[in-house]
Amino acid sequence: MGRRGRGNFALSPTAQRRVIYILFFLKIERKMFSKKSVISPLSSLWVQSLRILLVLSLYSLIEGNTEIERAHDLMNTYPLIDGHNDLALQLRILHRNRLSQIDLHNLSKVATDISRLQAGHVQAQMFAVYVMCGAQQKDAVRLTLEQIDLVRRMCTEYKEFELVTSAQELKNSAKEQKIACVISIEGGHSIDSSLPTLRMFYLLGVRSMSLTHTCNTPWAESSSKLYNVFQRRNTSLTHFGKAVVDEMNRLGMIVDLSHTSWDTASAVLNHTKAPVIFSHSSSYSVCNHSRNVPDWLLHKLKKNRGLIMVNLHSQFIACKHEAIISQVADHFDHIKSVIGTESIGIGGDFDGASIFPEGLKDVSNYPALIEELMERNWTDNQLADVLRRNFLRVFEEVEAVRDLLRSNYPSELQIPSEEVQNPCRLDLRYPYPRQVPRGQSVSPTEIKSQGFLIRASVFCNLVILLINCVFILV
Repeated sequence: MGRRGRGNFALSPTAQRRVIYILFFLKIERKMFSKKSVISPLSSLWVQSLRILLVLSLYSLIEGNTEIERAHDLMNTYPLIDGHNDLALQLRILHRNRLSQIDLHNLSKVATDISRLQAGHVQAQMFAVYVMCGAQQKDAVRLTLEQIDLVRRMCTEYKEFELVTSAQELKNSAKEQKIACVISIEGGHSIDSSLPTLRMFYLLGVRSMSLTHTCNTPWAESSSKLYNVFQRRNTSLTHFGKAVVDEMNRLGMIVDLSHTSWDTASAVLNHTKAPVIFSHSSSYSVCNHSRNVPDWLLHKLKKNRGLIMVNLHSQFIACKHEAIISQVADHFDHIKSVIGTESIGIGGDFDGASIFPEGLKDVSNYPALIEELMERNWTDNQLADVLRRNFLRVFEEVEAVRDLLRSNYPSELQIPSEEVQNPCRLDLRYPYPRQVPRGQSVSPTEIKSQGFLIRASVFCNLVILLINCVFILV
């Protein structure tokens, strides 16, 4: 679709029909009063007023009343890639992941379903796989696997969805008029400080991961202070944290900096070889919330060729519970003035955040946001970038870096145990005392460990023997 400014006569089919109707009535009016007849001054004034009213109506139709139709037209050609959605979390909370008991075409208690995604022209959705910070160092990996399973089933059981794992597959899904599902992990605690776990998640289809959520990890710092764990003393991104970024670059997994502290985000931008994203963050200059991004960090993001996908949560838009669409557009305008439109996307955060601006209550309302930006003289070309082309560029460049690093060996780095501070974290070892070859020494630590295993084995055998004796006597 070409660029269509306000001064160009480019109307939707509905608007064109309205123009035809007005021209038709103008023609009738002209025929009625074209015959030579004596017309009183009052009648003449009435006729002229009618003509002026019709002309003004036509002008208003062309210039000001078709933005919503233009928004729908534009989004038909450039449908949205949404950077963040927490439907999977809501399905776990409300339905315990029982897909067989619900219909994803129409869901009443959430902001996302297939019908509304289609109405909002959402062609690709990054579905967050979220696990609460309370699961860190406990069962975060298990819970993450269960949520990945949910998204994979959701996106394969419904014909409207298609699970995609590459930029090309995302493009192909648009041609097939499918809603592309991109799996994104929300919170680096999901990998339990393990690079092999990260690699296994990639094989399951994960293509993006935010380094933190509302808690620090042993290797990266969160923007939130809700959890007093793993407080940073020397660095906001440890040596192991840099290894996580390196491995994501090697795999072709998008690094997501939403929820990280500014220091961590800056350190990642200094270190990464591939573009990164803020999947659901807004402008700190417009709303000074710690989850938003300051201008100095936006400049580093532009240099990285990365992307900030504007969050629609009212608390991040207006720094209060109530917000309106124009305040959302203020964030877009400010970011545009700082780094241009080539680094902007949309990450709604529907079904994750709880309060949204009036007129943007669910995923079907995205055209209203595009309408507002059109009224602020954003061009179709700029909006096409924001809707999808910017994200596709980032995804393709991340894959290009992956291809350059293809010869690199997978990292075998293990996080130091003193950084994890987890008494439940075990190392694999022999289940029984092993035979030591003659002439080979055994360390005191290993002797102590083997002695414990022997005593435990003897104790267990005695307990089993005692239980058997009781059963025999009974």
